Amino acid sequence: MPRILGQLFPRELGTDYRGRRLGLWIFGFVVFMKSLQMLSSLFNGRMTLRRADGIPIDTYPPGAAQTIVSLFALLAFTYLLICVICWLVLLRYRSVVPMMFMLLLLDYVCRRAILYFLPVGRTGTPGGVIVNLVLFALMVAGFVFAIWPPKET
Repeated sequence: MPRILGQLFPRELGTDYRGRRLGLWIFGFVVFMKSLQMLSSLFNGRMTLRRADGIPIDTYPPGAAQTIVSLFALLAFTYLLICVICWLVLLRYRSVVPMMFMLLLLDYVCRRAILYFLPVGRTGTPGGVIVNLVLFALMVAGFVFAIWPPKET
């Protein structure tokens, strides 16, 4: 099996991380930030929708607004479960950090594609878009560090 595929899909789960240490730090930071985002979305969805995502939730009829907030919280919970898996990987199964980076990158790219074809009405330039773009750049860098073998000493 080619080396990169072996790193992305290891035969065994374990702590034998084969990338550069900076990849682990970036992974931890990205997962921490994503976890905070999801907890904020779950427990303070209305404000997160309004401020971070720029969705004019207060302009919708009350029933529609409540439905949007509920769906947003359900989505946040699902993504929080992915964050829990990422924490388990970071703490116990580091051999699959590259695969988890790939999963997070695939998730981001697919979400962007869906929003391109099914755009959400937003007001202004919400800060959440910028934060997510920075996290995406960090995920790309972290993925590179995670598959790049450390220097031989």
